[in-house]
Amino acid sequence: MRPTDPIAETVKSFVLEEFLPGADPGEVTESTPLISGGVLDSLATVKLVAFLEERYRVTIDPHEASVDYLDTIPQIAALVRGKLQ
Repeated sequence: MRPTDPIAETVKSFVLEEFLPGADPGEVTESTPLISGGVLDSLATVKLVAFLEERYRVTIDPHEASVDYLDTIPQIAALVRGKLQ
């Protein structure tokens, strides 16, 4: 993960604090599968979407709250960046 990507860093911090308390931050990388890897279940995914919508003032469409858009931190950051443009 590029440390210059503030969206990715914010998402990573949120995931670590909310869903992986006490985990080594180095264990969550650009390729860590969040949904398909079992870190995020359906309830956690809803919580992540709510966080993104509130923090960035964007709307995540229902079809975007899925493994296709939210499985890795770079995917999540790209989705948010796309919404901000």
